[in-house]
Amino acid sequence: MPDLISRTAIRRTLVAISLSTLALVARAETETTNTPAFEQCKQALGEKAVAAGVRESTVQSVMAGVVHLDRVIELDRRQPEFTTTFADYLNRRVNDARVGKGRELLAEHRKLLDRVTAETGVPAPYLAAFWGLETNYGSYFGKMQVPSALATLACDARRSSFFTEQWIAALRIIDEGAIPADQMEGSWAGAMGHVQFMPTVFLKHAVDADGDGRRDLWNSLPDAMMSAGRFLESMGWDGDYRWGREVLLPDNFDFSLADGRRLPLADWRKMGITDAFGNRLANEPIEAALIVPSGHQGPAFLVYSNFRVIMGWNRSEFYAIAVGHLADRIAGAGKLQNPPPEDQPALSRNQVLELQQALNDKGYPSGEPDGILGSNTRKAIRAYQKAEGLVADGFPSEQVLAALGVYSGS
Repeated sequence: MPDLISRTAIRRTLVAISLSTLALVARAETETTNTPAFEQCKQALGEKAVAAGVRESTVQSVMAGVVHLDRVIELDRRQPEFTTTFADYLNRRVNDARVGKGRELLAEHRKLLDRVTAETGVPAPYLAAFWGLETNYGSYFGKMQVPSALATLACDARRSSFFTEQWIAALRIIDEGAIPADQMEGSWAGAMGHVQFMPTVFLKHAVDADGDGRRDLWNSLPDAMMSAGRFLESMGWDGDYRWGREVLLPDNFDFSLADGRRLPLADWRKMGITDAFGNRLANEPIEAALIVPSGHQGPAFLVYSNFRVIMGWNRSEFYAIAVGHLADRIAGAGKLQNPPPEDQPALSRNQVLELQQALNDKGYPSGEPDGILGSNTRKAIRAYQKAEGLVADGFPSEQVLAALGVYSGS
């Protein structure tokens, strides 16, 4: 009996601790600091919304519930300590569970998705892939009150103009009756609904596909999917071609060609590039760019114009590859033939800063060091590799980092 009582007491204590932890997390998400400066900014935001054509009654109603969300500023300021490797990024987002769910929902909503494809040219597996990556197929939209989150960011000096525009757009969405203000929940930065549209994108591209008189991206899957299709169509989606494909490169390939240049597909064929199974590339009159997100030891992709359309949604090459690969998997394709190495270094921002400074010091300009491994830094790495007789893939390998005195191997 004493042992039973002891175990019960322990369980109760653990439950109490868990509930306390959840309460602390919830409180952190909703802590507010309504300073006089924020109240003045709120007033100015309200006046701007009215001047933009939002009904004054709507502005007053929304403003009554707007508070400064401290957590939003924390998230806006947070910079990841380490960069994400391509292997980690892809494996977290394109896994068997997400592929299986995507295939299940593709079959369940085939009639709707085929309708979107017929009207916009965007194939159903891509629509499902965006849905899966943005909200895990509608399972999580975000829990932030969008009007308060956007007002908080609009009243912060860092990106005030951008978020003021988003704030006004959000009030226009409420004003048109798409959703009540207290139900407008989304990400900390204001992205909303099944496909995480920012308010300005919502105003321009959201549609009422179910005919109920409202553009509802939270509760209407037809509205959400058709809106996603319209958005992609507006950016130039080409229904005749895919996003790109995994390819095999010949021995002794010149990786300096993977610098973003676009060449006719015929030119890549002449270089000996094949598809991932060793078959000759199709003889199509299109251009493609070569991407090696993990360097020469990882997978290689030839990407077409639709890849740039995907990046119009999110300016990350990792994201665009993940959308394309998830769409392929949902459509029935298998995993990558050459998966990305999982043992590559995840660099800290300080290490990237050191890398950029070292490249600059050696005469390979990477721009003002900012700790972000962007195109200028990769260009500088490529130039350094070429000068040193290394594979010029623009990737910060352990060899490159060690040679530049950056990476300790720990």
